[in-house]
Amino acid sequence: MGWITAIVASGPAHKAMGLFLATATLALCLLNLRRAGERTGRLAERLSNSERTHEIQRQMLDAASRRPQDRDALAQRMRDGRF
Repeated sequence: MGWITAIVASGPAHKAMGLFLATATLALCLLNLRRAGERTGRLAERLSNSERTHEIQRQMLDAASRRPQDRDALAQRMRDGRF
């Protein structure tokens, strides 16, 4: 066990471990940024779908508010050519 400590404490090994840790840290940061970007993309797509759904629902409600109240009103609209 003493020889491992001696190798790790030596100059080149210490420098190599520092470079390895810096590389590992950079790789983990890049992976984290990638995951955050994917999450942001999914949220943007979800928002887009929600906005499209709300627009369609609003159009349906507008159309329902303009519908004839009963059969007589429907027949009158058709006679007038407004249907």
